[in-house]
Order: sequence, then C-alpha cells, then structure tokens
Amino acid sequence: MSYAKPLLDTYPRTFNVDAGVLAGTIDALNDCAQACTADADDDLSEQNVTEMVKCIRLCLDCADVCTATVRVTSRQTDYDASVSKPLLEACVATCKSCGDECERHAQHHEHCRVCAEACRRCEQACRELLAAMR
Repeated sequence: MSYAKPLLDTYPRTFNVDAGVLAGTIDALNDCAQACTADADDDLSEQNVTEMVKCIRLCLDCADVCTATVRVTSRQTDYDASVSKPLLEACVATCKSCGDECERHAQHHEHCRVCAEACRRCEQACRELLAAMR
C-alpha cells in the first residue's frame, strides 16, 4: 500500500500542483528506485556479469536519482520549483537511459523487462508532474 496520497490528503496547506499527479509521481519514483535496486542485484547474479556492467551502473544511478527526487518532491512546505524541476528533469533523463539499457536485455532477462517497465512509468510520471508545474 502506498501512503503518498493519504499523507497528501492530510496536508494542512494547499498544493501548487494536483495532489493526484504528485502522489502518482511519488509512487512511480519509489517503485522505480526499488525495481532498479533489485535489477542491479539480479544482474550481478547472471553468469556473464561483464555483459551487464552498463545495466548495473545505470540501475544504480537511476535508483539514486529516483530516491533523491522522491525525497524532495514529498516535501511541500515552502516548495521551491528551482530545486524540484531540475531533479525531475534529471529523473526523466536517467529513467530513459536506464529503461533503454534494460530493454536491450529484456528478451533474455525477465528482471530487466520489469525494470524497464518501472523506468518508463517513472519517466512518464515525472514528465506529467513537470507539465503540471508549468
């Protein structure tokens, strides 16, 4: 169960963006960070790890960027778009790169297919939140 929406529903002030879009992005960021962390670990279990190095690196980068982004976007008090927007833009770029790399391996590694899906969902959610912020 996600706590993003119930917590946003209890927020005592008004939001600068639609709470549903924000909650969806928070959920997608958390899911992507978890999927990327798990995929990197799964990649390390593969017989030919050297073929997976780029995927591992991008998954770890994506998990870190998503984690930082979700922490900042979850804080709405005295919101500062000059901080949130660059993080969301970095998340879009990182999720795209990671998703592209995971898709290269998806035919042979189911964990990469699942991770690519999480990356695509997160990339789209971050784009939607960025659009809602304009």
